[in-house]
Amino acid sequence: MEKQFNTKTGFCHILPDKIILTRDGIIGNVANVAVGKSITRVFIIYGGIAAFLLFSAFDSFQKGQILISIFSLIVSLFLIYGIFKSINNSATPIIERKDIKSIKFKKAIFGITRSRFEVLFKDEKGKIKKRIIMLPGSMKNGTKETEKAIKIMKEENLLKQ
Repeated sequence: MEKQFNTKTGFCHILPDKIILTRDGIIGNVANVAVGKSITRVFIIYGGIAAFLLFSAFDSFQKGQILISIFSLIVSLFLIYGIFKSINNSATPIIERKDIKSIKFKKAIFGITRSRFEVLFKDEKGKIKKRIIMLPGSMKNGTKETEKAIKIMKEENLLKQ
């Protein structure tokens, strides 16, 4: 018996043996192109932008443009921090339930973040990975969808609260 709820870019299907994330519509198609099944492409893009900003910061500093230099440095350090923080994240669309170590719910901070589930699981190589399941935002009935998702996760004994 399958249960499903909406996510930011599609749907999360809860099956007896696995969790499957599917993408739907324009947002899902853009996510497929940008991320695919691996987040390596995102890391390369962020790394390239960070390198450009570091070069820009150095160049601006040499020209005496201290304010621009500091701004570029801060933004590049923020991107580098994001890369290192996300290094164990996964974009896999299928997670076997037997491999799930834990699922945590993170409540949204209004106007800043979305509600999400953080799924810690063991990948095919035996490494612990984190898959983030982003829930719809306030513009797409996010509160109702979040309540539905929490209810399903608790019914399936995936979320312990």
